[in-house]
Amino acid sequence: MAEQEPTPEQLAAIAAANEEADSAVNYKPPAQKSLQEIQELDKDDESLRKYKEALLGNTAVVADPKAPNVQVTRMTLVCDSAPHPLVLDLQGDLDNFRKNPFVLKEGVEYKIKINFKVNKEIVSGLKYIQQSFRKGIKVDKSEYMVGSYGPRPDQEYEFLTTMEESPKGMLARGTYDIKSKFTDDDKHDHLSWEWSLTIKKDWKE
Repeated sequence: MAEQEPTPEQLAAIAAANEEADSAVNYKPPAQKSLQEIQELDKDDESLRKYKEALLGNTAVVADPKAPNVQVTRMTLVCDSAPHPLVLDLQGDLDNFRKNPFVLKEGVEYKIKINFKVNKEIVSGLKYIQQSFRKGIKVDKSEYMVGSYGPRPDQEYEFLTTMEESPKGMLARGTYDIKSKFTDDDKHDHLSWEWSLTIKKDWKE
């Protein structure tokens, strides 16, 4: 039996159901300070010095001067029931992701994991934003607060979203185009990429 394609009206209803109230607060990000400025602040305060050492490390950060401050290296769909890992390498060609969609079984639980590096300066208020489209109509938007991180160029950080459940039902099956963005308080676009996800009745049909 052929999959039933949703009508524009049904897609609009899905989008309305996923629309959440705007919970933005009047948050004002702190003024940006360089790593050196932070290390110089209150340097005579022993307890504060130890705290900053624990947070930032007490060794000088050595990073490739040409490297960006934030490098997003890969994205993984973490799903225990998937037959094989679902991983996007975000350090190479980003143009082919939409041509080779991930296949996700309907109704399974999964998380998105983002691996990234911070190379030079502390970055404040990292966010992961994701918008999902079906036939050109936006049906969902998710925004995750990742946090603030100090430089650690020799070691990756990783961020896991909360548990999600893939859509299910005949109308939910099909291909979704997804726009992802890794940004911060200062609205720096550290990386934007597009990828596709196909929801199927089973992992292999």
